[in-house]
Amino acid sequence: MNTNEPLAYRMMPKNLEEYVGQEHILGKDKVLYRTIKADRLSSIILWGPPGCGKTSLARVISNTTKYKFVKLNAVTAGVSDIKNAIEEAQNTLLNPSRKMYLIYR
Repeated sequence: MNTNEPLAYRMMPKNLEEYVGQEHILGKDKVLYRTIKADRLSSIILWGPPGCGKTSLARVISNTTKYKFVKLNAVTAGVSDIKNAIEEAQNTLLNPSRKMYLIYR
């Protein structure tokens, strides 16, 4: 555990078993849970108010699967940042699995 990180980051769930809440979509018998566990996620849009767990779920998915995640902040990122992320996702040399998700906040 990195004690230099803020407590909120240290307390974030690392895997699906540590994730609390959202049982209606992340229960062990639900499709999203099984898809993440099987590393077969095709695409996902996380939408909701601040603090509902979108970023935490994205980190859990990143830790659980072999997908690469790119996080962009909607306030500071420009069109060129989005284009670069898309180009990287399509570049088979940089991303041979072509499994990449963009987190746009």
